[in-house]
Amino acid sequence: MVELKNVSVTYSNGVDALDKVSLRINDGEFAFIVGESGAGKSTLIKLMLKEVSPNEGRVYVNGFNLNKLRLNKTHKLRRTIGFVFQDFKLINTMTVYENVAFVLRSIDAPKKYIRNRVPYVLALVGLKDKVKSYPNELSGGEQQRVALARALVNDPKLIIADEPTGNLDPKTSWEIIELLQDINKCGTTVIMVTHEHEFVKHFGGRIVTIKEGRIAFDDYI
Repeated sequence: MVELKNVSVTYSNGVDALDKVSLRINDGEFAFIVGESGAGKSTLIKLMLKEVSPNEGRVYVNGFNLNKLRLNKTHKLRRTIGFVFQDFKLINTMTVYENVAFVLRSIDAPKKYIRNRVPYVLALVGLKDKVKSYPNELSGGEQQRVALARALVNDPKLIIADEPTGNLDPKTSWEIIELLQDINKCGTTVIMVTHEHEFVKHFGGRIVTIKEGRIAFDDYI
């Protein structure tokens, strides 16, 4: 579960990023967070990852009270979250398999578990035949599928996808959102952040619109 209670964030340069925002996303939900550039979407993500702290209000993510979570314990929070970037963030010198396995190796997962888990997740995202390929041998859509596999491999409670279709053509964008919806149907909470209002309306579901640091709309369509 993600919950913000009356949260405000003001940066040191005086910019008011969020103003008294209250939001609750329950376990197993799929929510689109929509807003123009500068609306406060990035700050919302940073709050969930404890990259910034609120000036006012409280933040809870996956059972963690982020107001009380010490900085040297943030890795425990982040292990419960899978993050998908707009620009993929793949390691070009590693194969598809190695890019995904790297996540598990970084937390000292058993080798046998890695050998079983990585192919399973790559099959889920439709890349079982690309395990030995390098990122520069893949299309943009395939690279984003690798990024999704990397986010999924540690079996997180929550996936945050930050503009995951921003560098993709419309057809591929649809495929990525449909894949995120399939992941959500398996029980993983998904928050997709985007500025593409019309695109989101086609898929429907819960849409949270942020405007000038405040929630302007929060409903199901």
